[in-house]
Amino acid sequence: MDSIGGHAREKGALSEDILRSAFSATEDGFLTLVRRTCGIKPLMAAIGSCCLVGVIWRGTLYVANLGDSRAVIGSLGRSNKIVGEQLNKEHNASLEEVRQELRSLHPNDSHIVVMKHGVWRIKGIIQVSRSIGDAYLKRPEFSLDPTFPRFHLPEPLGRPVLTAEPSVCTRVLQPNDKFIIFASDGLWEHMTNQEAVEIVHNNPRAGIAKRLLKTALSEAARKREMRYDDLKKVEKGVRRFFHDDITIVVIFIDHDLLEKKQPAPELSVKGFIDTVGPSSFNIFKD
Repeated sequence: MDSIGGHAREKGALSEDILRSAFSATEDGFLTLVRRTCGIKPLMAAIGSCCLVGVIWRGTLYVANLGDSRAVIGSLGRSNKIVGEQLNKEHNASLEEVRQELRSLHPNDSHIVVMKHGVWRIKGIIQVSRSIGDAYLKRPEFSLDPTFPRFHLPEPLGRPVLTAEPSVCTRVLQPNDKFIIFASDGLWEHMTNQEAVEIVHNNPRAGIAKRLLKTALSEAARKREMRYDDLKKVEKGVRRFFHDDITIVVIFIDHDLLEKKQPAPELSVKGFIDTVGPSSFNIFKD
């Protein structure tokens, strides 16, 4: 994704096409890595990730997404009440819209989406329909043999089952838009968009992502009839059975600074398992 800034500077603007090109370059780079290593590490072909990117460029917010992460904007509505609005589409087979899309793309495959253990899955394996990686579901050269039963397809892959084509949306930011929550599906399994924006709106900015995380984990513990402190003691390798991975980034929009054209620190943040901090993203110069 580091190429976004360079392309934007070259063209003097950001566009949906630039974002799509960045996703394509990221996918190609990862598949090149898989190709180089799958001979000694076959399961590299089964590694994949959702990807959610947000960029604010000259007052316009761009959001691009693969998978089921979610960007939610908090805006002040009537009576000064905060309202949460989801910005991006999700690509998960649990959604009827996604299942219909898959069936239309694969009309001759009666098993393109299968209900397994009460969950809709693509080819009975995976829930998300778009991702970075998951090469074994995109190219026949990366198919895995029966020694990997979890990822083995009974029939040869005739055409890609998953895609790395992101859904992209844009929004011109308005004075009533106050903040954006970017989070993986692990958060949204345990709270609604509205609950999340109310937590952010009604609490101090410092540590707000941790507050969202603790609220989600407390709810996950409650569903398992556990205490929050007991859930925290569960080892990471086992925790996945209690809740999905959770990554959260909250961006606040200070319109007063924008209107006064006061200098503000440039910032690019990356977030993934066990890591959060500045990225090597090429910062835009506006």
